[in-house]
Amino acid sequence: MDYPHKKPSQLKSLHIHSIRTLTELLEAQNRTQTFEHGIIDLAIREVGKLAARLPVLADNDAAKAEVAGHAQRCKTIAASLTLLNQQQDKDAQRNCRMISSLITETHELLQRMELTLIDKSLFERQSAVLENIILSHEKVTQWKEFIQDILLEFHGFFPFNFFSIAFTNESGISIYLYYLGQYSEETKNFVRKRLADNLLAELKIPADTLIELEEFFITGIKQQRDFEEIETITVGVPDEKIGVGGILGVSYASGLRLTAQEQSIIRSLLAVMVMVVGSSKTLSRTLQELAYYAEHDPLTGLHNRRYFNEILEYEFGRAARHNDQFALLSMDLDNFKGVNDGFGHMIGDQVLVHLGQLLKKQLRKGDVLVRLGGDEFAALLPGTDGHSALIIAESLRQAVHDFEYQVDGPYQEHISLTMSVGVATFPRDAPVIADLLAGVDLALYQAKAAGKNFVCPLHSLETGIAQNKKLLGLSEVLKKALKEERIVPYFQPIMACASGELHAYEALARLTTEDGEIIPAGVFIDAADKYGISLNLDHVMLRKVTAFMAEQRAATGQMPTVFVNLTPQEIQRRDILQYAEDLCRQYHIPPKKLVFEVTEREAIGDLSNMRKFLSNLREKGFAFALDDFGSGYNSFHYLRDLHFEYVKIDGAFIANIVESEVDSVLIENLNRLCQQLGMKTLAEFVESEEILTRLRAMGVDYVQGFHLGLPRARFL
Repeated sequence: MDYPHKKPSQLKSLHIHSIRTLTELLEAQNRTQTFEHGIIDLAIREVGKLAARLPVLADNDAAKAEVAGHAQRCKTIAASLTLLNQQQDKDAQRNCRMISSLITETHELLQRMELTLIDKSLFERQSAVLENIILSHEKVTQWKEFIQDILLEFHGFFPFNFFSIAFTNESGISIYLYYLGQYSEETKNFVRKRLADNLLAELKIPADTLIELEEFFITGIKQQRDFEEIETITVGVPDEKIGVGGILGVSYASGLRLTAQEQSIIRSLLAVMVMVVGSSKTLSRTLQELAYYAEHDPLTGLHNRRYFNEILEYEFGRAARHNDQFALLSMDLDNFKGVNDGFGHMIGDQVLVHLGQLLKKQLRKGDVLVRLGGDEFAALLPGTDGHSALIIAESLRQAVHDFEYQVDGPYQEHISLTMSVGVATFPRDAPVIADLLAGVDLALYQAKAAGKNFVCPLHSLETGIAQNKKLLGLSEVLKKALKEERIVPYFQPIMACASGELHAYEALARLTTEDGEIIPAGVFIDAADKYGISLNLDHVMLRKVTAFMAEQRAATGQMPTVFVNLTPQEIQRRDILQYAEDLCRQYHIPPKKLVFEVTEREAIGDLSNMRKFLSNLREKGFAFALDDFGSGYNSFHYLRDLHFEYVKIDGAFIANIVESEVDSVLIENLNRLCQQLGMKTLAEFVESEEILTRLRAMGVDYVQGFHLGLPRARFL
């Protein structure tokens, strides 16, 4: 639709007609008043003259009296005309004032109507512009182009020449200046200064504010004439909206004069645009930030797990297509919890930021470093074989080892860390992504277990991905068996070595499959430890053992002592003792009939908790057995601090006692040491009469093994 810039207005015509009519009425009133003044003045003069001459003309008394009467009446008429003239003057002045006031009021009223009433064409032009000011994802993400599109549409309905937008920035004010059409350099210079000065003045910004000017040229508009003067309309952001997108205001400039109605319409459109521009800029920045943080860690600025998964999928496909290789590094800071506990999470975060940048500097262009979360990092190394990956991993480990973070404060404290790294390569270590990820985590776990601050390649592990898959499968089987109460205790006898009499039993866990097959604990215990099922397994076993002990007492009148295995986590939690005490109370079992058994390696791994556990255990009346004694070859120093009722000598020594003189000497000395410290000894893995005879000769207190009795579902 073609909208001319100028169009006759009915309201304007009414305005002109009303003012003209009232003005003509005032002029007619003035003319009538002037004419009446002349007639009355003439009548007064003539009557005055007549009144003066009449008495002179009379020559007798009667005539004189009559003439005097006429003369008096002429004077009365003259006085009346004078009074009438005065009253008409007053009325005429009042009428003129009323007409003048009416002219002024009519003029003001029609001016206000011109500002408030919108004729149909202007309304349609305004609506056409507003229809194009619609935010969408595409427009918001390309908000500068979006603004140019709006201005082009705006120009189609309200032709103008220049447009400017003022934003705040870090150093001052940014002004975006848009040219609609082509202009001479002289005109551009004039417009730059005029619009900048106008914006600063209208928006009440100090004149000495630093201004950065950015210019845009909107194409598709024909050559424009040059201007020596422009008409501007500026609209600022409402006070309550200041800060939206950093926008301060917009300014419309045209070399064409605008009607009052057009100015009103354009001002309302600018009020909409100033908020649309600010909102689109804000939304654009927000969407950019969302897109950034969808793939980046907000703390370190490194890529995150989501991006890592995507780039790993891409690299896997690329390497598979091109018969190429790549490597994965899984990295974990050693003992980082101590940093957070000792210095606070704020310092911990600062350390992570510095370490993230340190690791990034060690990698090559094209390598991808990600923070998976907490103190865990990973790196994808495209086109990298196992040997090169180890070199890079070692450089990363060494960089962290050499890193030292100085904590701000009066004490000038320093934080030093180490890092463990697992390494896996495609396709050598695993042909699929899931196995590669599982493998690199397994390598990292082994690096931690090896003492930390270590690089471990997956191919060096004895237990590989297949074994871990098997453990995972067993863990699921075990979870289901626990839920369905298919975990049962089997009991292996413990005999007095000298007399051969029954002393106690060890309760061993067995899993009954859905087909009725019995699986020994050795098959699934590693899966239970690895996947955190051991605690649940301990509680189930203890409940079933105590219930069976009560059942046996009811049936036979006897209740032997039973050894029950615990996982090391139970020592830290210590709620197992309360649970055991509750079970003993429920089934009327003396606590001394239960002996809790923990392996040497786990018992000495946390001596502080072990002391508390033993103290609490003895308070409640339970006994304790140290399993696999001697397996670590460092079994003596802690015997000074800890006392155990039973020490079970590691079966690896017992099995070779007949063939190995070294093992025989070790067993003899371990047995003597423990007995001298007041602890009973128990030898495991007694598989033959020769072993039993040798143990008797050494004076071992108790024995256990297949030669003496297999684990059974019931007591012997």
